[in-house]
Order: sequence, then structure tokens, then C-alpha cells
Amino acid sequence: MPSVTPAKRTKRTILPFLALLRLAGRNVLRQKGRTATTLAAIAFGVASIVLAKGFVEDTFVQLGEAIVHSQSGHIQLAREGFFEHGAHQPERYLVEDPEGDKKRIMKIPEVSDAMARLSFSGLLNNGRADLSVIGEGIEPEKEARLGTFLRIVTGRRLADSDQFGALVGAGVAKSLRLSPGDSVVLVMSTSDGAMNSLDLNVVGVFQSFSKEYDNRAIKIPLSAAQQLLNTKGANTLVVTLHETKKTADVARLLRERTVWRDQTVKTWQDLNDFYPKTVDMYRIQFGGLQAIILLMVLLGVVNSVNTTVFERTSEFGTMRALGNRGKTVFGIIVLESVILGVAGSTVGILFALGVSYLVSIVGIPMPPPPNSDLSYVAFVRLSWPPVLLAFALGVATTTIASLVPGIRLARIDISRALRSGV
Repeated sequence: MPSVTPAKRTKRTILPFLALLRLAGRNVLRQKGRTATTLAAIAFGVASIVLAKGFVEDTFVQLGEAIVHSQSGHIQLAREGFFEHGAHQPERYLVEDPEGDKKRIMKIPEVSDAMARLSFSGLLNNGRADLSVIGEGIEPEKEARLGTFLRIVTGRRLADSDQFGALVGAGVAKSLRLSPGDSVVLVMSTSDGAMNSLDLNVVGVFQSFSKEYDNRAIKIPLSAAQQLLNTKGANTLVVTLHETKKTADVARLLRERTVWRDQTVKTWQDLNDFYPKTVDMYRIQFGGLQAIILLMVLLGVVNSVNTTVFERTSEFGTMRALGNRGKTVFGIIVLESVILGVAGSTVGILFALGVSYLVSIVGIPMPPPPNSDLSYVAFVRLSWPPVLLAFALGVATTTIASLVPGIRLARIDISRALRSGV
């Protein structure tokens, strides 16, 4: 008895499958109206998943960049305890040699810039009223490169030449009725209990991502803050990177390469804990939306497949009567659904890509997020992993919808199937 080679065995397997595939393709094209309806349902579901995912991802990215480039930077370094207790006594957590420390940090290739900040709190007086404020001494030119999401409402940004200039938050300007050109006095108590004051000239009013921060914040040159606190040090070193996605790697590297002995390294996510909470909330919401969309697609396809199976029961009964096995009938039904799933998912993805391209041109104006006065323009940010996942979900959902009707028809009594067409 001649042996069957692997090549012959493979050929015997492939040829019946190709025949079934051609038959399933013809059946799909034969039912044009129902096929179009099913394709539309699948395409709509897949496109909705892709566009919703892209919109949510863009929200995450824009929210993160707004946080990074309005206030936090990518990474901040300070002495241990400063982030928990430094707001009340920042002079207890000073970095003595910020210039030398910045030079060491700048040797890391992923680092774009490093800048020093000196924190303080006190009273701001406009000659008529006082307001409790929190302030920072900053390096103006470096902060201007960082603060691309910081909106200047009136006036201008601080410059290195502004020895005693002040940039005040929108809430501070509203409370004290300040505008560019006004003079104010900053009064604070030093660590030894003495009172110190500094005459400042308002050069501009800003809005950041956080409305609460704008209600109390003031920025002055680092040299002026050092004069006010009688120090040459700083509280934090703010690090910006070429790419936000490198934040975790650089933070880990900075923890390993200790800049000073009792340092604390915080990423922008650590400093703004509402961001990961917001991301988690949106992901849960998107997961629920995705489940609803998939359920709608599943129900639509199940209805279409059941209708088709009911109308073609006698056809499948004839196939069984002519000697075709139940698994052949099952295979045809499943293959028809797979073809519909692939075609519908492809149409849905192409539609989503077209919509995302149009949105990238015009944008979607969005209102300010909670606790913010800054509106923004949203886009649909697509990447291949979620697009391929949506394609796979569309095909899988359509295939699953055909399993129960396929099994039922594969097991139906032949005589009963033939009578259904009478």
C-alpha cells in the first residue's frame, strides 16, 4: 500500500478548504441586501471602537503634555521630605549647589534641560489689600522653553533681564486687580522669624492647567527669590526630556546615580496623582463602551445569520441529502461569517482612518477640563496596535455569532430541513 507523503496530505486538506471558501464567498455575494446590512453593522462597530480609542488616547497625551509643559516638567528632584512638608518651610530643604547638580544631570543623553526653582510663601500687597500667595523663583528663559502650555493672558513672560519682575496667576490678578505695569510688595517671614519684603513689578498674567494653582501662584526670577530668602540654593531641580515616554527610564537612572545623598525623585505622574486616576477612569469607561459596541455588533450579526439560516434551511438540507457531512455545512456558515467579519472590519478601519485624517486637519474644539480654564483642540490619535485589535475583535465577534446557528444546522434532521422549503 503506497504511503501518503506530507505534501499530498497537505494538498488533500487545502483543496476542500478552498472549495468551501469559494462556495462561502459566492453565498455572501448572492445575498446582497442582507450582506450590505451586516457589513454596515460590523464596519460601524469597528470604526466606533477605533475612533473612541484614538480620541481617548489623544486626551491622555494632551492632558499629560499640558501638565508637563505648564508647571511640572518631566521629573523633579528635591531633598527628602520637601514634597510632603516643604510648602511651609522651604528653607529647610535647600540644595546648596544647584548649578553643579544641573551640569551632572545634563550629561544624561535623554535630558533636554535642567532648571532650578526656589519655593516660598508670603503675602502679596498691592497698596490696598493683601493676598496669601505661593511663589517660585525661576530661571525665566528655561521656564519659557518648558512652559509651552502656559498661557499668557496679558503682558508677557518673565525674561532674564527682569531682575525684580513678577508673573502672577490669573486668580491672583483678579483678586488684587493687577495688570502689567503695576507695582506690588511681597512680604514673607524668614526661618528665624524676621520679616523680609521685596518690591516687584508685574510683567504679565498667566493661566496654567490648574485653576487652583493660578488662584495663588506668583513667579519671580530665581535671583530675586534667593535675595528674599537670603540663600544661594534652590529647592527643586526640574528636568525636561526630549521624549515624555522616557520619563520612567530617566527617573530610574537618576535614582541610581544619586545627585546628592538624601534626594527624592518624582515624575510628573507622581506630582499630579489625579492624572493616573483620570486615566484609570477613562479606561474603565472606554472598556464599558467597547463592550456595548461589541454586543451591538454581535446581536446584529446573530440576527442576520439566523435570518439567513432560516431562509436557507432547505438548501443545507439538500446538501446533507447529497452526501455532505454536517461539518461541511458548519464550515460554510462559519466561513461566510469570517468573510463578512474581515470585509466589514476592513471597511470600518478604512472609514476610521479617513475620519481621523479629517479630524487631524480641523480638530475638535473642547471645553476646559474640570478645575481648569484652558480649552483645547482634540484630535484622534491612532496607532497600529489598537487598530489591529479592533480588526481582530470585529472578526472574532462575527465568527462567534455564527457558531450556534452553524452547530444547530449541522445537527438538524435532513427530512425536517427539506420540508422547511415546502
